[in-house]
Amino acid sequence: QVQLVESGGGLVQSGGSLKLSCTASGRDFSSYVMGWFRQAPGKDREFVAAITWDGKNTNYDDSVEGRATISRDNAKNTVYLQVNSLKPEDTAVYYCSGPLTTLMGDYFGTVYWGKGTLVTVSS
Repeated sequence: QVQLVESGGGLVQSGGSLKLSCTASGRDFSSYVMGWFRQAPGKDREFVAAITWDGKNTNYDDSVEGRATISRDNAKNTVYLQVNSLKPEDTAVYYCSGPLTTLMGDYFGTVYWGKGTLVTVSS
């Protein structure tokens, strides 16, 4: 059974930082683009960031550009998302997903999602 399990969310003050982790099991994702999405209360899920299989190329949504860093450790089948200078508008459930088709967050066919980790940023 393929699972993506996110962790690292929590309550943080505005201006703080968090590092989210996503560990995969049941399948080797090391050859694929992986990404992070988020869904704020009452809003649609949106793309946040993506990374190529080798970690050499990344892409970020404008909303986190310059504040977020996506990375991966293929030996651990884990993808990370570090977000700094957090804002109240970053409050959302953050989801890990893969394999993605593009660094823009597009996907076709079978794609897996974690259950998400909640990030709450207080003002």
